[in-house]
Amino acid sequence: MILNVSYNEPDINRLIDEKVGKSYSLMERLKMGGTGSPPFDINACSTAIYHLLILDNNRNRCNVEIRRNGILIRFRSLLDTFALVIPYYKLAMYKTAPETYSIHIDHHFIRLRAPGKASDKFLRQLLTLKNERQSGYLTSGDLK
Repeated sequence: MILNVSYNEPDINRLIDEKVGKSYSLMERLKMGGTGSPPFDINACSTAIYHLLILDNNRNRCNVEIRRNGILIRFRSLLDTFALVIPYYKLAMYKTAPETYSIHIDHHFIRLRAPGKASDKFLRQLLTLKNERQSGYLTSGDLK
């Protein structure tokens, strides 16, 4: 689901919290080593996301935020910020080439260019968290 998160709207925030959980507290984020990614370049994407990205001539970039039960992929178009909300149980992620990852949910996908060790480390952390949540090792209050 793609949502416009440019403004602080309680209904949208509540919907995001229901789908992917609340964001981690400051202490939890410090223990995890951070929950936000470095910026990624978008190499390819699904049609709905593409139609948002072509509205301006800026470089197509996004970042990923880890939540308790999923992730948010945020990207900008014109003056608005959009988020692709992905619960862990619908997340599919593939390494398609060196430094290239493809993230899928239902009929949406984003192919990211992730150069460097920091990007690779973050995406491996994301996959580990997803696998632990899916297998039931962690509860909503536990940390990695």
